[in-house]
Amino acid sequence: MNLTAKEKLSYGLGAVGKDMVYMLSASYVLYYFQDVLGVSAVAMGIILLAARVFDAFNDPIMGFIVAKTQTKFGKFRPWLMIGTITNAIILFVMFAAPPTMDAKGLTAYAAVFYILWGVTYTMMDIPYWSMIPAFTKGGKEREGLTTLARSCAGVGSALVTIFTMILVNKIGNLVAGADATAKQIEIAGFKWFALIIAVLFILFIAITCINIKEKSTVDMKSPGVGEMFKALISNDQAMTVVIAIVLINTSIYITSNLVIYFFKYDFGGTGWFNSYTLFNTFGGGIQILSMMLFYPLLRKKLSNNKIFYVCLTSAIIGYAVLLGIAFTSMGSVYILFIPGFFIFAANGVLQVLTTVFLANTVDYGQLKNGRRDESVIFSMQTFVVKLASGVAAFIAALCLQLNNLSNANTTEADKTVDFAKNVAASAKAGLRMTMTIVPIVGLIVAILVFKNKFILSDEKMKEITDKIKETNTQA
Repeated sequence: MNLTAKEKLSYGLGAVGKDMVYMLSASYVLYYFQDVLGVSAVAMGIILLAARVFDAFNDPIMGFIVAKTQTKFGKFRPWLMIGTITNAIILFVMFAAPPTMDAKGLTAYAAVFYILWGVTYTMMDIPYWSMIPAFTKGGKEREGLTTLARSCAGVGSALVTIFTMILVNKIGNLVAGADATAKQIEIAGFKWFALIIAVLFILFIAITCINIKEKSTVDMKSPGVGEMFKALISNDQAMTVVIAIVLINTSIYITSNLVIYFFKYDFGGTGWFNSYTLFNTFGGGIQILSMMLFYPLLRKKLSNNKIFYVCLTSAIIGYAVLLGIAFTSMGSVYILFIPGFFIFAANGVLQVLTTVFLANTVDYGQLKNGRRDESVIFSMQTFVVKLASGVAAFIAALCLQLNNLSNANTTEADKTVDFAKNVAASAKAGLRMTMTIVPIVGLIVAILVFKNKFILSDEKMKEITDKIKETNTQA
């Protein structure tokens, strides 16, 4: 029986909520603790990267726990709901750090709650994505649901990209009062905006859990932890996709971490905030459009593998153009829309493609190893996406430290200060090159890895699906 419209909508709504939470953490934790509260950039970089190393052990274990779970509500939904509630609470607490704490206290606070945030996010993210191959048929139904879910996730990411600083500013002004400084406004704004996102997150995932019913998958013995690691290593296509995701997401996240610093300390002006908001609004809109319109249109003409190469090339072109424009006078934010279009459009489609590829490796693994390891494979997606954000944040933090942009906004500055006036030209050049050249290198390496290692073309997937159906029929 095919999925109903209600099931598809409910599943997609969960993706909106979870990626709103993820994007708030991935894009603004560094800025919140480093630029707003004054924690050392290097300390934050180490914390964000160390948390991801911890996830290398935590995520596969969570995949194992999900695989072993048997309840009357299924194996996925209980963890999905437990993880969502705990993650929402941690998110709020993380963005509600007491500003009166000293530097050491704030650093410890950031470390504890960011690691807890990662653990609880894994708790819900693995079962969410593991449900795709577990309650869909192969081929077009799976690809269609994956596309929908990734499109909805992109909507969640884009909404946070567009509205975070707008609402942080508005809420902060409302709570802190008209006489508050820029720092006081951001402290109050981030706290209550995080609470809003946390509540929406719980609501959206609750709808998913209520309306999605898990369907039975192939009945097989649950493997042990050692067997699961062996299954991952033996699934060469899953590992290829994992490496590509790390390279692509690290490249994109470097830019998303630094773009607010670019507008604040480089593009500058007392109206930098409005320019930043306008750019993010444009980029978020393009990202949503690329998932909902560009990908389906490209899919009618091209294979998924060809679309992948088109997107990576588009992003590289976008970064190259951005680098060139950054060394001009940059009189108007609208000129930045040109490279922004290529980068945001590519990122939107790539989010869909990488999940489609990863879901396909589950079928490949079943045919090759005789076992469907949904939870294990998708635990790797959770880990590598968070690993990419950690590596990107570490690189961004080093950029801030080396270019003397660390703790540049820890004073109780007036709301109309032009921060860019006091930043050296060499620091601006370092910022520009980090957010463009490093991503270009990462994307080129991703192309080379994918080209040399990935074999799951559309034709190959049809062959694999047919063989699995034949095997199931014979059984």
